[in-house]
Amino acid sequence: MMSSFQAKLESNTFVITAEVSPPKGIDCSDFLSISRSLAAMVDAINVTDNQGANMRISPLAAAALLVREGIEPIYQVTCRDRNRLALQSDLLGAAALGVTNILALTGDFISFGDHPQGKPVFDLDSVQLLNVIAGLNNGKDMNGHQLTGSTTFFCGAAASPDAEPLELTLIKIEKKAAAGAGFLQTQAIFDIPRLGRFREAVSHLPVKVIAGILVLKSAGMARYINKNIPGLTIPDHIIDELADAADPAAKGLEIACRFAKEAAPLCNGIHIMAMGREELIPQIIAALKP
Repeated sequence: MMSSFQAKLESNTFVITAEVSPPKGIDCSDFLSISRSLAAMVDAINVTDNQGANMRISPLAAAALLVREGIEPIYQVTCRDRNRLALQSDLLGAAALGVTNILALTGDFISFGDHPQGKPVFDLDSVQLLNVIAGLNNGKDMNGHQLTGSTTFFCGAAASPDAEPLELTLIKIEKKAAAGAGFLQTQAIFDIPRLGRFREAVSHLPVKVIAGILVLKSAGMARYINKNIPGLTIPDHIIDELADAADPAAKGLEIACRFAKEAAPLCNGIHIMAMGREELIPQIIAALKP
């Protein structure tokens, strides 16, 4: 059965997704409360998978809790922490629990997180994971063995419109699309012309583009991201805006609203990453209205 999120994208409806991190512990009350407060405003909620290599409750459990609440999740699955058996097992479990949207990710290096002594797996990468999911959708495991019932996952992948050279990025995106990615959720957008260039470059592919909008809190946060988060760069002029602001947190919201409005005409939706300030998401959504 096609998810509501997939149906909207395939009918060219502009979508809004938001990221909510599962808790570091078993108390999911805040996670569920935030998700409930956003449910009427967004089309799906991304459930992150040990985001930034920081250990949290299983995203499979968190996504299943959202399904139970009648909220549509996008279950993020990284290849960093599980081998091919565990990935397939978790995906089958997700399907059995009613999860249908998957964001397939390779995953950040484990050295960036709170368990740097851990051993990363990376048995597969995101393209291979997408191929595995396509196999599960066809009723077969990775070795071609028949499953008792097939999945109906709608898969997406990550993209970095700012990455250079664009030609190399495009090769990877084409592989993801060929492996079954139906949508791309991008890294945070801080350069609208580059988003336009990327959108044009992937226009021949059967993928929808959802632009990432990051809510910054301070110049220090932006500098930390530049130093520690691979694939994401906050431009100096944005850091200067934050540093010069009397209220940097308010300026961060203003910047997020500005980029959401400017990105919207160039893509099929926006993906809001509020980084613990989810109460601001309604203001960003409101900024999209004419």
